Amino acid sequence: MTKMIFLVDDSLTMLMSLKGRLKMAGFNIETAEDGVQAMEKLRAGLKPNLIITDINMPNMNGVEFLKQARNLPNCRFIPILMLTVLDMAMEKREEVRKIGATGWLVKPISDVDLLDMIRLVLPD
Repeated sequence: MTKMIFLVDDSLTMLMSLKGRLKMAGFNIETAEDGVQAMEKLRAGLKPNLIITDINMPNMNGVEFLKQARNLPNCRFIPILMLTVLDMAMEKREEVRKIGATGWLVKPISDVDLLDMIRLVLPD
């Protein structure tokens, strides 16, 4: 069965780039442009195998989205990776880990690193 990855990012360029790369790797992709839209889709019954979310977004940032998503029964155990910029402070990484982030990806991310991380948190 093909696994579904839910991408949440306000950058359409980033969404298109990640979507294209992950589709070529054989994943189904669903997208949202901010945390509010993402929560609407999750509340409507979307059941992804993995969520990858940006941290800095308008309307609802990735940290708030992570908190709210972890409170949904269908999202309690879904791996959630945070997309960050290289200089994200270690305190912030620790904060998102305590809230429930599975890990993080540093932008820009290579295809190899992206797929390695996905294989790590989303085994076959």
